[in-house]
This record gives sequence, C-alpha cells and structure tokens, in this order.
Amino acid sequence: MRAKKKNNQTSAVEIKETLGMTVEEILEKKLEDIATVLSASGGRKSTLHEEVMNMVEKGLFRIALARSNNVKSTAANFLGINRNTFTDKMAKLGINCEKNK
Repeated sequence: MRAKKKNNQTSAVEIKETLGMTVEEILEKKLEDIATVLSASGGRKSTLHEEVMNMVEKGLFRIALARSNNVKSTAANFLGINRNTFTDKMAKLGINCEKNK
C-alpha cells in the first residue's frame, strides 16, 4: 500500500513540475511579445521591468478579487500575502474594489 501511495505522490509531483515548466514557457513567449512592444525607449532609460511587473501585479490582483467576489482578505490569501499589503498595493496600482451588492 505504501509503495502505491508513494508512486501516486511521485506522479503528482512530476505532473506539477511539468505543468510549471509548460506555464513558464507560455509566459516567456507572451513576455517576449510584450517586451518587443514596450522596449522602444527612444534613447532614454528603459522602464520595461517596472512596466511589466505593474501589469502582472494588476492582473493578479484583479484575478484574485474576481475569484474572491471582491473580498480583500480572501483575495490576499489567494495570492499568499497579508491583507494590509494587498490593500496598500491595490492603492499603488490604482485598483478599485467594489463589493457586489
């Protein structure tokens, strides 16, 4: 029985690692496209990293809020961060949160 359970656990880990690699590959391809569009700095210092990180954070925060029905503590938990950190970052990112009525 233990051998079977261990094989199932090993398989689950392998599947998760494979999925993680696939997601990283997809994300990298999309980021390449985004970098191409945003990289035109016109001779000034690039802000590519900052722009992309803001876009990613905004997207994650919006997804977390949608999945939590705009409950900030649940959204923060979904992202694995503190509620106060979540609220502060929401303000910095310019994200409004209206609870459904």
